[in-house]
Amino acid sequence: MASLDKMTSVEDFKKVAKRRIPRMFYQYVDSGSWTQSTYRRNHDDFGSILFRQKVLVDMDNRSLATKMVGQDVKMPIAVAPTGFTGMVHANGEMLAAKACENFGIPYTLSTMSICSIEDVRSATSAPFWFQLYVMRDREFIENLIHRAKEAHCGALVLTADLQIVGQRHCDVKNGLSAPPKPTLANILNLMTKPSWCLGMAKTKRRSFGNIIGHARGVDNMDDFFGWTKAQFDPTLSWKDVEWIKNLWGGKLIIKGVLDPEDAYQAYEHGADAVIVSNHGGRQLDDTASTIEMLPSILERVGGKLEVFLDGGVYSGQSALKAYALGANGVFIGRPHLWGLGAYGQEGVEKVLSILYDEMDRSMAFCGKTNILDVDKEILLPGTYPVPKW
Repeated sequence: MASLDKMTSVEDFKKVAKRRIPRMFYQYVDSGSWTQSTYRRNHDDFGSILFRQKVLVDMDNRSLATKMVGQDVKMPIAVAPTGFTGMVHANGEMLAAKACENFGIPYTLSTMSICSIEDVRSATSAPFWFQLYVMRDREFIENLIHRAKEAHCGALVLTADLQIVGQRHCDVKNGLSAPPKPTLANILNLMTKPSWCLGMAKTKRRSFGNIIGHARGVDNMDDFFGWTKAQFDPTLSWKDVEWIKNLWGGKLIIKGVLDPEDAYQAYEHGADAVIVSNHGGRQLDDTASTIEMLPSILERVGGKLEVFLDGGVYSGQSALKAYALGANGVFIGRPHLWGLGAYGQEGVEKVLSILYDEMDRSMAFCGKTNILDVDKEILLPGTYPVPKW
């Protein structure tokens, strides 16, 4: 198995993570819904966009530093909220948040995390962000937002595209649960993951820390599964955004926007930013990639709010392409999970370092030394998407 200093790409971490993470959690990360066409399209569409190489320009004193919703960042990349992170590696959310603090970018904690808001706050002094799923139990949501405020989270990320759950075939076939149920298939698979098992034996964090013991009537995993099936709120609509914004009182980001009119609605309802996202290809299949829709959304909102992007960003080159097309930054989910599953906190930090280096070098080869000066000029005309309407 390659040592950490020999890892040179996100793909290297993916290969190691596949060997170290139990099958159900690896496939939870590395899969989409239905035929997975959207999942593949997110990544593949970046490959069609080409850079314009420039030579004999001064490449010294480069900087990727910028801001994301007012927060200083070392590079325009944040870690996206991902459920089950603490099942990819013991205490995973705490380790990933600390890695982000050390590197100087935002970490976003999921409502469906294994480690709780309070756990993550104990692990980092940085103003991590919190992602909110809206449940039918509005009292629980109010308490959850209050806990995020008490933890001094820097922004609230409202996920808008999971009122119902997409058909995720791998999760259904694997019987996804946290921790894994003691079936014969799971036991045989876990026997091949000794380091993962040892880590889980040493931690008390093996269930959904933001929910169990906090939601009414949810005291254990049996309670949790029944509660979750009944609680995702299909009635969530734009009228709820103002209520959430007022309750939160801070920066509000709406995640899951794939339509220009929805992006404008987000602006009209008080959002500070949107994330162009199709949930990593895990919700609606056979829809557009996020990079395909980015120009149309940017044109519609006209700079009235910040626009970020996630989905398929597995390299610094892809992050740079999205930024060049006008995104204020990108969110990464799977790359940090592969780093975490492979090598823990050090793996996340190494993944971030690789993305930074790829973004920095590519920017220099395109004749720019400051990310604030990067625009479509670094891309080859005719190879990148343009507004559709």
